[in-house]
Amino acid sequence: MRRWTLVTGGAGYVGSLLVPMLLSQGRNVRVLDSLKHGNGSSLLGVWSDDRFEFVHGDVDDETTLVEASRDVSEIVHLAAIVGDPACSREPDEARRVNVDATRRLLDLAQELGVDRFLFSSTCSNYGKLEAGDVLATEEWELRPVSLYAETKVEAELETLARANPDFTTACLRLATVYGVSPRMRFDLTVNEFVRDVAVQGSLVVYGEQFWRPYVHVRDAARAFVAALDAPQETLNGEVFNVGSTSENYRKLDLVELLRERVPSADVQFVHRDEDPRDYRVSFEKIGTVLGYGTTRSVPDGIDEVLRLLESSAIEDPYALAYRA
Repeated sequence: MRRWTLVTGGAGYVGSLLVPMLLSQGRNVRVLDSLKHGNGSSLLGVWSDDRFEFVHGDVDDETTLVEASRDVSEIVHLAAIVGDPACSREPDEARRVNVDATRRLLDLAQELGVDRFLFSSTCSNYGKLEAGDVLATEEWELRPVSLYAETKVEAELETLARANPDFTTACLRLATVYGVSPRMRFDLTVNEFVRDVAVQGSLVVYGEQFWRPYVHVRDAARAFVAALDAPQETLNGEVFNVGSTSENYRKLDLVELLRERVPSADVQFVHRDEDPRDYRVSFEKIGTVLGYGTTRSVPDGIDEVLRLLESSAIEDPYALAYRA
């Protein structure tokens, strides 16, 4: 009997890079995705692989979940309503998908004897740190300031509470993701800034002095591979920040990197005395425990997104298809 790795949301921004990585390791990979933001073209490169299966449906549909979970040994749960704007537009769906569906998937995984469950979370859970020079570790108090972060914190707690010797669970808190993916997004800070400068020649920046950590989308995918490969005793019941400590930036820093590449860019700063999120993060734990390190930096990501836009391969980077 084949055993499968289930990736929910596997046709998405991170998932469409993670799936080929898992297949290249010899895993049998099944994707569950609603294709809410596209037609599945992000996975066309793996469709002919006989170790790949696709289930079209919503993660909050019980029948679909049962179908997708058949003969599954490990789950990477990426499916979610992602980001503050998307959750604000659809608050009921955000809670239903991000919290309720996660709980049902955990129930089903335990019932079916799944070995390992990885939950994709976010460093937005840290909210706002009181001291700007402090680096948040995984043990730091969580202060969600948006519905998106609230749902992720609630789902994290549920995931970690299920950890036991027969059911390994872990949560990966991703830094703000950027870079080129088969399921491209331009509603993420780095990609959005590059898009506006490349297409319009101008950029409006709010709250330029506040900090965020960033991670390339390919490195985000690699973190899930590292967690799937890690020994149970180092992973079970743990939380890992995903990124690199050197990749904490202010928006002002991102602008300076852009200006080095596009000196003619017209940038306007709109000052904010208060921003709901302002945090720097430590990524020491994931390196020490899982041996994980990032391979790309924000300057690398800026360069590759610029190349993509300058190639005219994307007809309209402002289209709804390129946001969450």
